[in-house]
Amino acid sequence: MNVAPSPHRLRLGVNIDHVATIRNARGGEHPDPVRAAAIVAAVGGDGITAHLREDRRHIRDDDLARIQAATDLPLNLEMAATDEMVEIALRHKPHAACIVPEKREERTTEGGLDAAGQHNHLAPIVARLSDAGIRVSLFIEPDARQIEAAMRLRAPVVEFHTGRYAHSDGEARAAELRRIADAAALASKNGIEPHAGHGLTYDNVVPVAAIPQLAELNIGHYLIGEAIFTGLEDAVRRMRALMDEARG
Repeated sequence: MNVAPSPHRLRLGVNIDHVATIRNARGGEHPDPVRAAAIVAAVGGDGITAHLREDRRHIRDDDLARIQAATDLPLNLEMAATDEMVEIALRHKPHAACIVPEKREERTTEGGLDAAGQHNHLAPIVARLSDAGIRVSLFIEPDARQIEAAMRLRAPVVEFHTGRYAHSDGEARAAELRRIADAAALASKNGIEPHAGHGLTYDNVVPVAAIPQLAELNIGHYLIGEAIFTGLEDAVRRMRALMDEARG
């Protein structure tokens, strides 16, 4: 079901991958990402994002079902466009599946998906997921060509990669912010719900959150890092407050 974004309420999806990263560093079951999901639900998060990677470096297959059982928050499964991940998505039926580029050697997602260049590969994947009732999102650069590709693929959602914005400053950052705002307006005008994420922090989130067409921000690594010092409850609440402030 497509939900129209409120002009005021901006949803916060919290990526809990790196709780699992810490768990996996020692093995065993602690800290449990499912506990993190429950905390996010309790303190005002609107969704849980989890990236099941090919190498299972953080989230594991069994985490998905446990997260779904532990909270009523919608699960956004970040996944590569592979047969293996499609079958897993069809088995677990998350609320949404965000298709992301994935390279085995990268530390984190390094840029947006080339939806335009990979149309023929992506089309049957988007169709299979959509037919199963899974809301498909494409993680792309804030670029008109990629938005047009998302339209052709009939993806109801795009998530803009905000890494360039987050890792620049001065005029370069201002230019990236304009690019994100223009892309959000173009997507919304064409019936696609725009989201954004990657590299967002307390210090840089407000200008992005103020873009009125954006319906959701997905933030993970920074919040888990802050949680080491202040607790996950405080980290999510503070980010939620900044987002609400941006929307007035």
